[in-house]
Amino acid sequence: MGRAEIGQRGEDIATAWLERHGFTVIDRNWRCARGEVDIVARTAEAIVFVEVKTRTGTSAGHPLEAITRSKLRRLRHLVPAWFTAHPEHGAALIRIDAVAVHLVGSRTVVEHVAAVA
Repeated sequence: MGRAEIGQRGEDIATAWLERHGFTVIDRNWRCARGEVDIVARTAEAIVFVEVKTRTGTSAGHPLEAITRSKLRRLRHLVPAWFTAHPEHGAALIRIDAVAVHLVGSRTVVEHVAAVA
């Protein structure tokens, strides 16, 4: 599996995991000139912008280690752009979460961290 396929598989797994845990996914892979948001979901309390990182082993470190301060800063700048493109969602409490997907052989482990930024 190539890098793009691994990333897409991880996002599919993260989406299914979020939906099983009460999130309603309202957008995926939203792009603008500033960057991309992997998943946008709604809970009863907030609209949640989710960064997904997937790893197939441990040589590159933990998936969450790839979510740097600069990545979080970029995500924070994408939030208003997303709302501008989706005015139907109006004002809401906003949260940025991270999901780590570990694909190790036939085993899949998902870790969700709320409010990383």
